[in-house]
Amino acid sequence: MQDQHARLEWRAGDVPVSRQYDDPYFSLDDGLEETRHVFLAGNDLPGRFRDGFRVAELGFGTGLNMLVAAEAWAGQGAPGTLHLISFEAHPISAPDMVRALAAFPSLAPRAARLVHGWQGNAGRIDLGDGAFLQVIIGDARATLPHWTGRADAWFLDGFAPARNPQLWEPDLLAAVAAHTAPGGTAATYTAAGHVRRALAAAGMDVSRVPGYGRKRHMTIARMPR
Repeated sequence: MQDQHARLEWRAGDVPVSRQYDDPYFSLDDGLEETRHVFLAGNDLPGRFRDGFRVAELGFGTGLNMLVAAEAWAGQGAPGTLHLISFEAHPISAPDMVRALAAFPSLAPRAARLVHGWQGNAGRIDLGDGAFLQVIIGDARATLPHWTGRADAWFLDGFAPARNPQLWEPDLLAAVAAHTAPGGTAATYTAAGHVRRALAAAGMDVSRVPGYGRKRHMTIARMPR
């Protein structure tokens, strides 16, 4: 894995916090339930899963969101293939990934697959049960416009807009919308007004809905068919 690696510190036991952005990678309360609430329920998953479904993500982080998506896919028993694509500027080291994901023992078998592929610099990581992951390393503002796919669901999980504004710029969110299939969705933990306005300006129908834990609200968006 090339590019500038993530620099971490640890709080509340084994919660990783970015030293670049001074923001935790997942909720200090319950990262697993936060992911399920924000990114699965926010995108009406796993109910929308079908063969060939594509989930794209801004901010791969520890890999937690993609592992949860793969678990949901397996639990749904959907036949075929789930495509997971994530964009990450600061890839985490394998030892830090192992330490962070150890907090979620229910994900251990699939996390082991992820770590194995991550250590081997695999271009495509088999997470099991037909779920395959590709992590595109580099600044998403440069890499996303060159991606040729379109997502059925987006996980917008960059660090907080106040701390990592580059990942919430209008041009990048417009690129997200441009790479969303008709009827596709996006979800994010933030309810920042400028994020909602940028998604709406890009042609998506945007709503503010109840958030998880300490966050009163979050954002969901849908691309008209």
